[in-house]
Amino acid sequence: MTALTMTPLSETTTPSRETLLEIYRIATLIKQADDRFIELIKAGQIASPYYSPRGQELIPAAISVNLRPSDVVVTTYRGIHDQLAKGIPLEPFVAEFMGKATGTCKGKGGPMHITHVASGLPVTTGVVGSGLPIANGLAWAAQLKKTGQVTVCNFGDGATNIGAFHEALNLASLWKLPVVFVCQNNGYAEHTKFELGTSSRTIADRAVAYGMRGVEVDGNDAVAMWSAAKLAIDRARAGDGPTLLDAKTFRFRGHLLGDDSHYIGKDEMAQAMAADPLPRLRAWLIAEGHASDAALSDIERHNVEAFERAVQFGLDSPFPDTSELERDVLATEIAA
Repeated sequence: MTALTMTPLSETTTPSRETLLEIYRIATLIKQADDRFIELIKAGQIASPYYSPRGQELIPAAISVNLRPSDVVVTTYRGIHDQLAKGIPLEPFVAEFMGKATGTCKGKGGPMHITHVASGLPVTTGVVGSGLPIANGLAWAAQLKKTGQVTVCNFGDGATNIGAFHEALNLASLWKLPVVFVCQNNGYAEHTKFELGTSSRTIADRAVAYGMRGVEVDGNDAVAMWSAAKLAIDRARAGDGPTLLDAKTFRFRGHLLGDDSHYIGKDEMAQAMAADPLPRLRAWLIAEGHASDAALSDIERHNVEAFERAVQFGLDSPFPDTSELERDVLATEIAA
């Protein structure tokens, strides 16, 4: 078994027009949310650490359109793109970032621990690599209960050097769990360039050791990403076991807000930003006749209006009462 190579745009099956526009809507919403969160933090309206997903928007957008509402997504602290793509309602989503009582976790989780079970996002973890074993547990539960659910687990390239990555892939392959492991490979594990911290040629190559299907895909190509995700999700749902997707992308902003990305060469950054996947997708949709400039502008406007309503909702919401400090911490004790 060998890892598959990246598939060019022209050689993939094209999704429907409706699916392409939904991918664009989600990806654009992610970018707009990212820009707005940074504005709010800089203006002092949110006090929070922030990990931008800018440049990685197409990966979860192209995956999410292949998922059912009942399917499950696990993500990391750099997860607003995965969270929005899974469909968490904007009002409680933004309120949680603001630490408000109306947030998804009543303001007690914050951006690094967003949870919304009703939308199929039960875990956002702040510990690198820790989501993979959790994803296995969720997938195993679905397998035992025969629910037909698929679990998608997102992580960065740095997490593939954590022991939990290897343990999770081994067990998922052994038990043929309905899970799709998605490495959003932006080329940098915090400040460390991929080649300086990983001995294998690609992340996809690591699947070979576990008898698992490994796919290297251009995560900045909406159609290629959609195609790779669809096959992996369909295989998992059919009982054919897990897939490791090595989705190549780039991180346009620092590891976290305030990081100036000085460790990334200026030419490398300029080249990546010149190939920004969102303008590329927009131009392609128009050129191929899938949408007009006006139609895409309408999508962008509706996104902005919806997100601004959520921002106002969050600003108007109260902070949690101090009584919440001891609630949701321990289960209620039941006398024997």
